[in-house]
Amino acid sequence: MNIKNKLTIMSFLQLFVWGAWLITIGTYCFNTKGWTGAEFGAIFSTLGLSSIFMPPITGILADRWINAEKLYGILHILYGVVLLYVPQVNDPNTLYYVIFLAMVFYMPTLSLSNSISYTILKSNKMDVVKEFPPIRVWGTVGFIVAMWITNLTGSKANANQFYIAAVFAIALGLYSFTLPKCPPERLTTNKSSWVELMGLKAFRLFGTYKMALFFLFSMFLGGALQLTNMYGDTFLSDFAKVPAYADSFVVKYSTIVLSISQISETLFILAIPFFLKRFGIKQVMLISMFAWVLRFAFFAYGDPVDGLWMILLSCVVYGMAFDFFNISGSLFIETTTDSSIRSSAQGMFMMMTNGFGAVLGSKASGYLIDTYFTTDNNKDWSSIWTSFAVYAFVIAVAFGLLFKHKHTITEEDIESI
Repeated sequence: MNIKNKLTIMSFLQLFVWGAWLITIGTYCFNTKGWTGAEFGAIFSTLGLSSIFMPPITGILADRWINAEKLYGILHILYGVVLLYVPQVNDPNTLYYVIFLAMVFYMPTLSLSNSISYTILKSNKMDVVKEFPPIRVWGTVGFIVAMWITNLTGSKANANQFYIAAVFAIALGLYSFTLPKCPPERLTTNKSSWVELMGLKAFRLFGTYKMALFFLFSMFLGGALQLTNMYGDTFLSDFAKVPAYADSFVVKYSTIVLSISQISETLFILAIPFFLKRFGIKQVMLISMFAWVLRFAFFAYGDPVDGLWMILLSCVVYGMAFDFFNISGSLFIETTTDSSIRSSAQGMFMMMTNGFGAVLGSKASGYLIDTYFTTDNNKDWSSIWTSFAVYAFVIAVAFGLLFKHKHTITEEDIESI
C-alpha cells in the first residue's frame, strides 16, 4: 500500500471514531438522560480541558522522546477502552470524569495526526500544501460515515454510539503501528538549554506579537467551533415539540441533515490551497470567521419547512467556517515554525482552539442557555443562535483590525515545505 493510501486510512478513522458520538451525545444527555444544559456543558467542556494540557505534552513527547506514530496508536487504544465503559454510566457527574479521561487520550491525536502526515509526506519529498488537503478530506468523510451509521442504526439517542466509536478506535490504534516511522528529532549537543531538553521551546512563540495574537484569536474562535457540535442535533430534534414539524425529515434524520456540514467540509478542504494562494492566510481566516456568523444566523431563523433552506445553507457554510480556520491555521503553524518544534507547535494550536477556547465556549454557553434562554425546560433556540452570531461577528471584526499579517503562500513557500 502506498504512503498516501496509508495516511488516508488513518485520516478516515481519526474522525470516524469521534463522529460516531460527538454530534449525538447532546441528544443522549438532554433527551435520553434528561440532564440540564449546565450538566451537559460541563461534560462537553472535557474536550477543552483535555486539550489545554494533553496536546502540548504529547507534542513534546513526539518531538523529543517517542515515535509519533507509536504514541498515536497507544492513545487511540486507551481512548477506545474508556469509551467501552461509557454506557455503564448513569449520572452526569460520573460521565463527566469518564468522558474527560476519554478526551485526555483522544484530543492530542488530532494534532498528532497532522504532524504524522506532515512528517511522512516530507520524508517522501511530497508537497504538503498540495498533498495534505486531499488526505485530510477523508477524515471528514469518516466523520460523515460515522454520523450516518449512528443515525440509521437508531443509535443517536442510546449508548450504541459509544460502542461503535470504541471498536474502531482500538482498530485505528493497532493500525497506526504499521505506519512509517516518525522518530523524534533528538538533540545532538550538550549545550542545549533545559527549555530545549524538556521540549518547551515552542512556548517561546508566545513571546512574539504576531504568534501571541494568532493564539489569542484561536482561543476566542475556539469558543465558537464546538457550539454546533454541542447543540446542533438537540436543536433540530427539539422541532419535534412543534406539531407542524414533528414528522418532518429534519426531525427524523437530524444527524443526517447535520452531516451536510461535513460533506461541505470535503469541498472546502480541497479548495484551501487555491484560497491560500489567492487571498493569503489572514484573509482566509477572516473569511472563516464571517462564515461562522452566517452559520449561527441561518440556524437562528431556520425551521424544517419554510425555513429549511436556511438550515441547509447553514450546513453548507459550516465547511468554510470550520476548515478555513483549522486547516489554514495548521498550515500557518507548519510554515512559520521550526521543524524541531513542529509537533509541539501544532499541540499549542490545538490547546488554544480545542482547549481554552472550547472550555470558554462550553461553560459560557451552558450557563447562558440555562439562565437566559430556557423556560420550563424549553429552549429559545432563535435567541441562542443569534447570541452566538453576535459573538462571532465581534471576533471577526477585532481580528480584521488587530491581526496585521500580510504574508501569502507563494510558490517559493510551497517548495520549501
